[in-house]
Amino acid sequence: MTAIKIDGRATAKKINAQSAEQTRKLTQKGVIPGLAVIMVGDDPASAIYVRNKERKAAKLQFNSVVKHLPADASQAEVIALVQRYNEDPQIHAILVQSPLPSHLDEEAVVMAIDPRKDVDGLHPENLGQLFAQVGENFPVACTPKGIMTLLSQYQISLPGKRVVMVGRSRLVGKPLLALLNNANATVTLAHRHTTDLAGLTRSADIVIVAVGQADLITREMIKPGAVVIDVGMNRDENGQLTGDVAKDVEDVAGYLTPVPGGVGPMTIATLMQQTIQLAAWQTGQVVD
Repeated sequence: MTAIKIDGRATAKKINAQSAEQTRKLTQKGVIPGLAVIMVGDDPASAIYVRNKERKAAKLQFNSVVKHLPADASQAEVIALVQRYNEDPQIHAILVQSPLPSHLDEEAVVMAIDPRKDVDGLHPENLGQLFAQVGENFPVACTPKGIMTLLSQYQISLPGKRVVMVGRSRLVGKPLLALLNNANATVTLAHRHTTDLAGLTRSADIVIVAVGQADLITREMIKPGAVVIDVGMNRDENGQLTGDVAKDVEDVAGYLTPVPGGVGPMTIATLMQQTIQLAAWQTGQVVD
């Protein structure tokens, strides 16, 4: 058996086409979605991500602002910039690119973002609404939201399914746990302190891994026919992009997201999609 590849690029292309049409309609009503991205320092991977976001925003004809601060920028400077975008009615979504330099308090920066403009869905107010399953118009972390879109696109049923989520970051693991739980899946959250990880993953209908450790999940750890979602982004000895899932998993899984071309394209597509939603919510418009 060879796993069916879950094509994130194709799904992202559909979402981007919808986003372009929604942006056109909002623009006709005098609303141009505004996205501000703040990058501090010169992390090479972050620079690539920010450039890709900027290109996609420009292609969709957003009001796109990228502010690059030096690596030695102070906490006060970063928060002052966040506050400036909080108060700017032309900016509907704010993203502070992670990781930040070690001298900065990332938690304080997240807390400074207006929850209504928190396009990454990291503010405790937005996470609280997600976990409590209350409210409607609040942002959700883009990678988890994109993964849920992929599962839906491939008609992968969630109610009653056993899911093992490996990785408990606030950006992926925790919000994805809430989304899956809200969709009536039975979710186990595993992490570096979990004992017998292989025993857990072998019992799962769906395995999602977001750790940043190449080949963490091997074919012996996967139940035949399981769905495997690889969020990992690593570089091998040749500089090639690789995930957290070993290549031979494709011989036992039923569905598998490739790296690259799986979850990655969905993150940026979902970021653009959510920026449009935030612009509509803040201006009282409706997008369909």
